[in-house]
Amino acid sequence: MHIKFVEIANFRKLLSIRVDLAEATTLFVGANNSGKTSAMLALRRFLAPRRCPFEMNDFTLCHWSTVIDIGKSWAAARDQEEVVDLVIEPWLSILPTLDLWLHVESGEMHHVRDLIPTLDWEGGSLGVRLRYEPKDLELLYKDFMGALGDAEEMREAAIAAAAVDHPDADPPPAPPKLTIWPENLVDFLSKRLSTYFTVQAYPLDPAKLVEPDKSQARPQLLPPTSLPIGVDVLAGLIRVHDIPAQRGFGEEQSSQEDEDTQSAAAGSRLSDQLKSYYAKHLDPTKGPDPKDLGALQAIEAAQDAFDKRLAESFEAAFTEVEGMGYPGVTDPRPRVSTRLKAIDGLNHSAAITFEVDVIGEDGKMTPILRLPEANNGLGYQNLISMIFRLMSFRDAWMRVGKASKTIAADHTEPLHLVLIEEPEAHLHAQVQQVFINKAYAVLRAHEDLGDNPKLRTQLVVSTHSSHVAHETSFSCLRYFRRLPAGMAAKVPVSTVINMSEVFGANGETERFVTRYLRAQHADLFFADAAILVEGPAERMLVPNFIRARYDELNQCYITLLEIGGSHAHRLRPLIEHLGLLTLVITDMDTLTGTGGTSVQPAKGAGQKTNNATLKTWLPGTDEVDALIDADDDAKTRRSDGDPLFAVRVAYQVPLEVTPPGAGGPDTAFPYTFEDALAFENIRFFAELDGTGLVRKFREAIEAGGGVAAIGNLMYEALKNGKKAEFALDVLEADGFDDLVVPRYIAAGLEWLLAQLKKKQVEILSEVELSQPNVPQPERVV
Repeated sequence: MHIKFVEIANFRKLLSIRVDLAEATTLFVGANNSGKTSAMLALRRFLAPRRCPFEMNDFTLCHWSTVIDIGKSWAAARDQEEVVDLVIEPWLSILPTLDLWLHVESGEMHHVRDLIPTLDWEGGSLGVRLRYEPKDLELLYKDFMGALGDAEEMREAAIAAAAVDHPDADPPPAPPKLTIWPENLVDFLSKRLSTYFTVQAYPLDPAKLVEPDKSQARPQLLPPTSLPIGVDVLAGLIRVHDIPAQRGFGEEQSSQEDEDTQSAAAGSRLSDQLKSYYAKHLDPTKGPDPKDLGALQAIEAAQDAFDKRLAESFEAAFTEVEGMGYPGVTDPRPRVSTRLKAIDGLNHSAAITFEVDVIGEDGKMTPILRLPEANNGLGYQNLISMIFRLMSFRDAWMRVGKASKTIAADHTEPLHLVLIEEPEAHLHAQVQQVFINKAYAVLRAHEDLGDNPKLRTQLVVSTHSSHVAHETSFSCLRYFRRLPAGMAAKVPVSTVINMSEVFGANGETERFVTRYLRAQHADLFFADAAILVEGPAERMLVPNFIRARYDELNQCYITLLEIGGSHAHRLRPLIEHLGLLTLVITDMDTLTGTGGTSVQPAKGAGQKTNNATLKTWLPGTDEVDALIDADDDAKTRRSDGDPLFAVRVAYQVPLEVTPPGAGGPDTAFPYTFEDALAFENIRFFAELDGTGLVRKFREAIEAGGGVAAIGNLMYEALKNGKKAEFALDVLEADGFDDLVVPRYIAAGLEWLLAQLKKKQVEILSEVELSQPNVPQPERVV
């Protein structure tokens, strides 16, 4: 048995999404504010509502007006002395829901007997809807009307007071501004939501399961007369533990809460976690067995010795008190005694220390210095804390040690769901990779677990770290993408993309992309846009062009990848699946003809391009003449259903150049980035000192003979030139900040900036987008 996927609706910015869960580890990735945290919070809210209660802000913002309208209709009916029809129907389209879909084998049906939809169901997919809904509409109506009436009386009193203070005014002045709770039903529920709402479960029909449409889930419609099957139907089926993002390292906890509550809290020091672990699994006073006799006898002996010493110490003090006439003959006499607990030995700030090796006089390493826990680095604290907490989660689920006597041990939940937010906090790159590789193994390190399919652990991790993402298979990644208001709803919402579907059956492409991204440590999954460049010179110089000339673009989160013209198209399935705004900066790679040899570009010579990106992606032709004549539209590809996604290619274009000493301009046809940069800044390179390509470019310009001759010499120099060395020489030059950006790159960067400005707005204009008509059962947007 395992969780196949969840469908979350009407929860914060998750209007209607499906999140597939891998059988072992699932990774949530995406840019900031894309919905990852909302998804993790929804899992906590629905699966552990007692220790993670709902808030009014959990209702999707575009549904607040519906809640307000319900309250207004109640107030209007009261004012007109009409009978209010308190039914659930007006609420159905706005209530937060989580549809949990399990895969259940035929031999596991006894675990889900309360969820089985029909008598003829024999295993496979099984769904249950968890819906956050009103407990008692009559009570909610009564209390809201009472609070609303009290508020109205206060407002009337304020108006009367203003009239008394100004009896001669006509008309009477308005009272000073006064906000009185509740202003509306949303305001009322913001303070008392948990009093009137609860999570109820409803069975779902696997036969009515519908696939998402354009990444928007389509949960099945339940009749208004559907009856809930209970509140705790998942108790005994799923054990949920989580490690939140804010772990508060270096801060002592004022009290030790129960294990499940502690796991959901902001975090605690390792010493606090050890105390909790000891209390649940090791404390000899809880359900002692023969192995605990020695510890118990030692504690009692210490207690007796301490009591004897205390009695001797306080004897003089008690004798002095007796001199005051108390206690008398019949009065009880005071005595001092102790009650020692083994856990008290961990109840201090130095319960955990770290030993530091010191070289002694004999030259040997001696661990004699100890530092308190708070003096250790945050990275180590984080790593040790998370690993220890995972061990604690595992042992609590498996009822290890004393937990078997304090928790019902006759039934272990078949599913263990562990949620971890942003494990990369304070960890350097290598440790991040080690943690994500080892975390699942820690959760399965028990003699009854291992490969046991009857007890399943599913780990869900949200992250902003490319190092964590690259250590996880594409099939386990779930990409969260933020959509602005007007695209799928009236408010900004999110959608989720299952990365296992990106490459389809093309395993070779998936292997290349996976290996490439791991080698590059790219941030594609967290960026606002991507720039793919041809070679090392562009990789070094383009970011500097952006910093020097495009301040607004420099403030955006853009990832730059050196991929090469022959491979950029291999990222096409990934980029299009992510809907990631992308600029591809590449070279013409001209040939004398089909299958010919490399040649300097020229128009009207029947040349072909050898660049796979230009041939198969954009503009989609191998004719050099067509590439030279291509306009902006031909170099750009957009999505009909996604106005925020576009890809543009930028490659060399003909230039009008006037070399030093020439009588007038002539047309140059650059072959690659380096000679395009030189032609755009020909006087700069004519005076630039350097070696390698820089020297050969200077000599080509000094040789003169016209633009074509200079171009030929540069082309020959580029065949064996070291481009990375060229880029470094240019970066070190005094006049670098005054360089003219090659116009094909400048046009591409200006296009990218314009697209990012449109992407970052909260609301799309009606001119840019007509709202799509996506069917969404049980919701009104």
